[in-house]
Formats: sequence, structure tokens, C-alpha cells
Amino acid sequence: MNKKSIVGIVLIFAIFVGYMWWVAPSKEEIAERQRVNDSIRQAYMDSVAYADSVAAVKSHLDSLAAQGDTSAQRQLQRHQRGDMGVFNGSAFGDTLNVTVKNEKMSVTLSNMGAQVREVVLSEYTTYDSLPLQLISPADDNMNLIFSTEDTRVINTKDLVFVPYREYGNKLLEIKGDSVFEIASNEAVDLRFRAFVGDSNGLSQDKYVEFHYVVVGDEYDVNFEINFHGLKNIVRATDYMDFEWHNKMNRQEKVDASSRGSKNRNKDPEKFYSSIYYKAAKDDVDDVGRGRDDDKNVKTAVEWVAFKQQFFCAILVADSTFENAYLSQTTDKSNKDANYLCDMSSTIGLTYNSERDCSMGMHFYFGPTKYRDLHAMHRGFEKMLPLGWWIFSKFVSRYLIIPVFNFLETFNWNYGIIIIVFTILLRLVLFPLTFKSYQGSAIMRILKPEMDALNKKYPNPEQAMQKQQEMSKLQKKAGYSPLAGCLPVLIQMPILTAMFMFYPVAIELRQKPFLWCNDLSTYDSILDLGFNIPLYGDHVSLFCLLMFGMQFFYTWYTMKGQNMNAGMPGMKFVMYFMPFMMLFMFNSMAAGLNLYYFCSLTITMLQMVLIRRFTSEKKVRARMAAYDAKHKNTPQKKSSFQKRLEEMQRMTEEMQKQQQKRR
Repeated sequence: MNKKSIVGIVLIFAIFVGYMWWVAPSKEEIAERQRVNDSIRQAYMDSVAYADSVAAVKSHLDSLAAQGDTSAQRQLQRHQRGDMGVFNGSAFGDTLNVTVKNEKMSVTLSNMGAQVREVVLSEYTTYDSLPLQLISPADDNMNLIFSTEDTRVINTKDLVFVPYREYGNKLLEIKGDSVFEIASNEAVDLRFRAFVGDSNGLSQDKYVEFHYVVVGDEYDVNFEINFHGLKNIVRATDYMDFEWHNKMNRQEKVDASSRGSKNRNKDPEKFYSSIYYKAAKDDVDDVGRGRDDDKNVKTAVEWVAFKQQFFCAILVADSTFENAYLSQTTDKSNKDANYLCDMSSTIGLTYNSERDCSMGMHFYFGPTKYRDLHAMHRGFEKMLPLGWWIFSKFVSRYLIIPVFNFLETFNWNYGIIIIVFTILLRLVLFPLTFKSYQGSAIMRILKPEMDALNKKYPNPEQAMQKQQEMSKLQKKAGYSPLAGCLPVLIQMPILTAMFMFYPVAIELRQKPFLWCNDLSTYDSILDLGFNIPLYGDHVSLFCLLMFGMQFFYTWYTMKGQNMNAGMPGMKFVMYFMPFMMLFMFNSMAAGLNLYYFCSLTITMLQMVLIRRFTSEKKVRARMAAYDAKHKNTPQKKSSFQKRLEEMQRMTEEMQKQQQKRR
């Protein structure tokens, strides 16, 4: 190694040593680093100690609570919620419930989160005669989320509010569990406040307030969230998230094999349960009716509703909500027979940080009766699935429901109301169906001539000639196929409306008739004890009656008609329909099956009478008069007949060409 190389190595080593000396930390920096490491180690030890302390309190909580000692409960709350900053003073306390009962419902409010803990409707029961619990008890039914200036996120469900009752312009603190029963002309004004403060004391002029007013003889609960004296405490924001959740309980009877089905014929309560909402500049919409789904509504929203088949809980803004995220889910692990689904919403509430802020809204907890919902003028009635607007919605809203409500005023049994309503409906539709039934009677008279034409033109290539002869024969007798089909099409919206109306008509709920205890669900005269696929585990007598009448009606109408070679499968299809209806309607509402049975019975009677009074002599005389009138006059064909004949001719030519290719 030469002298230059040695000098280079020495210089590099000197530079490296100098750099290490230059960047080496000072004694103060070494001490600071040691302090940081010690603090991290201490934080870890504190977290371990915190977890151990929570586990220790939990293990003793039951035994201490049984002895009436609430100190363990308060200590557990402290550990679970951690440091809540300026709201530390409201982070723990004893749980108490305030229940308000009016003539229609019982509302239980909890000071834990100041939330609506439970709602029970007094005038209704479940299918098995239990109290109808519309809002199920839970610790997270309601929660307002906001941030404070010290960057802490506050969940009101973790705060213990102090409950007050406003009475005679005074606030009276409620010290323990309380029940208030009010008459129709009374009201209860309740205020729940979570104060700013710590263990040294609470600031009485700085608080979050949940304000409820329950009025007698109403399903409404006025609700308001107030921020008082929190301008420099709550972080400025345009809106706050308000979470509203409920575990929906099953209220109606369902076939055990059909529970949870998305088919409206099998589990109607599941099918008709959904979250509905009304956007400020749009119509009422829903979130996946009968199935798990979610939706993020980024525009202003007027109200959000958790709806079941016959009942709903609605949160309505005084003006509008900023936005809403809506979610409907089903917990597959929940095997409770009375569990239906979970409905959740996260709603944006407008917040003004420049002054004390109030967020006004109200709840509706009650039945989904069309007349009552419509009277509120908020579009709630549009939650009822009455079908498509141009078809059944218009007929349901302006014909069926008003007439049904009118018949209710006579205080008849609802089975009698359905029968009377069906009779009135068939009488109204009789002018439309008369031509169709008369045409059926005429075709029965013409059956010998039709059979003769089938024998005269047996080959497929003669189909056009045969059709022309049949049309001419029908015209002579005064029968028009179009005149028979058009009335059926006209009355389709009414028939569709009836199919949609009965399953959601709360008027029929738990109303008995004959052997049926509840016209809003299926009537079971025999529980099979096993499930028949597509049919169920029971036998519905109203469905059997409907099936029997439809089968007899089909046989009666088919026996006098000519099933030509062009429709070889029509006879099978017509006789198959009653069996299909038997399987489809076995789990449907008894009121709907009663309507169809009565409707088919009346239709059968009308058809028998029309056939009886349709004289064959008069038909033959009309045919003779037609022949005499057009004996020397060439028959004019309408443009429709010309187009039909041209289409038939082209079809025959195509068939001939196909036969030649073969």
C-alpha cells in the first residue's frame, strides 16, 4: 500500500469520527429520550392496569348490585367511558327510567343517553296476545355525536343525563324511576340535561338537553335537542350525526316454514318491513323492501320511518335533516322467533355554533292506518304499498279506501263489511262484465256451428279460411271478441288494487269472522305438523273455499266453449290455475281469500243468470235477420279485419315455404 492510499484512509476515518461526534445527542437530548421511553412504558402499564380493573369490577358487579351497592356500577362506567373531558361530570351515575302513559301508548325514557328506551302501544297486542313493543329496549337506540374543542368525540349514549319535569313554570328534578299517567287533555314536559363539569361540580348553565313532550290521546312525541352555553366548548360544524336504531320485533303470525321469506305470499310482515324516507325535493322512497339493504341519501330529508306491516316509528324534522344514511340488516345468528330485523339510520342535524342551538323534530309511534297518516299531510300514507300509480294506487286511494271507511261507520263485523263491499264492487263492474258474460253465452249457443267448421277445415293451411268463417259466424250472432276482452282489461286496475289493499289494511288486524280469529293473516283449521313445499304447514279453509269455487267456475265456463286445435294446451292451463292459486294463497290474509271467494261466487251467479236469460231463439233470429239484410250486399271489411287477414295469409305462406324446405 503506497503513501497516498494510507493518507486517504486516514482522512476518511477522521471525517467519519468527526461526523459521529457532530451528530451525537447532547446530555439533555439523551435525558429527554429516556423520559419519552419511560412515559410510553408507563402508558402501556396503565392500559394493562385499566383492563385488569374493568375485569375486576365486572366480576363483582352482579353480587354488589344484588346488595344494593351502586358504587361498582359508577366505577365501571368511569373505566368504560374513559376521559370525556368537559363532560366528565356527566360520565357516570345511577340509571333511572321515566315512563309516560297516555291513552294510546306507553313511552319509557332513560337518563342513560336521554333516549327513548321503549314504546308499547296500549290499544294493540301481538299475534300471541303479548304487549305490542314497537321500540325495543337497548342501550344504543339513540345517540348524538359531536366533538369538543379539546378534540374529544362525545357520544350522548355514554352520558348520564339529569331528568327534570317542567311543572308550573318550574323544573322539578326526578330522583328515581317514575311513571306519569296522563288523560287526553294533559301533557308531560320532560327535560334531560347533561351538564359540563367534573367531580368538583357541574356547571348548571352549560348543558346538552333532550326535551320531550308527550301529549294525551296522541301517538306523537315532540322532541328537541338544545345546546345551551356551549359556544366555546362544542367544536364548530355544519351538522351533527344523530344515530337512531331499533331491533324490530315480529308482531304478526307467520307460517313457521315461511319465516324470513322474501315472498309476500309467505311472510308478508317481512316483505312489507322497510325503512322509508321522504327527500325534500323528491317523493317517498324505501330501502330494499323485505330484504337487507342500505342507502346513502346525500340531499335534504324531511322524515325517516321504520315501518312494519301494520305499524311504524317515524322521526320528522321541523324543517329538514341535512342527509341520512339508512341501513336494514338481519342478524342470521339471532334465533329468536320474534326477531324480524334491525333498522338503523344516521341522520345529519343542522348545527349553528354561533349561538345556543335547537334542533326541532318529533316522533310518531303508531299504526299505519291510511286515513290517519293522510290526515298529517306529510306524505306518510305513501308508505303503504298500494301498487303502481296508474293502476291500483289511484283506485285504492280514491275508491276502495273511502268506500271501505264508509262501511266501517255501520259498526258491522269486518267479514260482513268485506262481503258487502264485494257485492257493491261486482254491481259496479257488472256493466263492464255483462258483454263478456253474454259473449260466453252466445259462444255456447254457437258451439255446434263451431264444431262443424273445425271438421270442415281440419288442416293447418286452412286456418285462415276457418278463422274467417268463425268471425263471420260470430258477427252474425252479435258477438265481438274485442267487446269481451276490453271490459276485462278495464277492471284489471280494480282487481289489482284489491290484491294490494287487503294485506296492508290494519282495519282487518285481529278482527274475527266465523272460524277465523284474524282476517289480516291466514286462517288455519288444521296444523299439519310438517311442511309441504310451496304450500305450508297448515290448511286455510277460506283458501280451500276459494279454490273450490274457482275450480267449479273454470269447469262451468270451459264446458260450453270450443277448444280448437290452435290452442291445445289452453284447457290444461285453465284447470291448472286453481291449483296454483291454492298453493299461492294458503298463507295469505284470510280477508283477501274471503274477498276472492265472494267475488267468484257472485261472478258465477251473474254468469248463470246471463246464460239462462240469453235466448237461443233470439240469437238464431238475429243471425237470420243478418243473412236477410246482407243477402245481396257485399260484406264490407274493416281495416282491422283486412290487416288481420293479411297477417294470417303471410303466416300461411311462411308455413308452406318451411314445409317445402323440409
